[in-house]
Amino acid sequence: MADSFSKKENFKKKQQKQKEKALRREERKENNDKGKSFDDMIMYVDANGQLTSTPPDRDEKEEIDINDIQLGAAPIEAEETVKKGIVTFLSEKGYGFITEDRTKENIFFHNNNCIDQVKKGNKVSFEKEKSPKGFSAMEIRLVK
Repeated sequence: MADSFSKKENFKKKQQKQKEKALRREERKENNDKGKSFDDMIMYVDANGQLTSTPPDRDEKEEIDINDIQLGAAPIEAEETVKKGIVTFLSEKGYGFITEDRTKENIFFHNNNCIDQVKKGNKVSFEKEKSPKGFSAMEIRLVK
């Protein structure tokens, strides 16, 4: 029996795929990175932090003063303790919120922490303290 046209076409496609696969295999063998020397694979970092294949110049050594090296964490700058803001909300129950001038953050306060009597819209100075539910204002005074 003779093969049908579609069987012949499928056979041709299969042969073509096998040839392409063999060509790709040969190409991979030619471009193989295995077997390179260590010197071909090594990279260097220049003074700007960029990767290069050229080694650094040994004559251009930058002197480092040992006194300039700081060990440990970066020093923490002291945060100002007295902050200023405006009373934006005041409840009849005795609590309210102050909007801090610098960060525009709302901070909770209670009348028990007020040194002076405050009203909504007053400019006040206060100390910010961490509480279980966030920050709260303490020692609230009116600013004149």
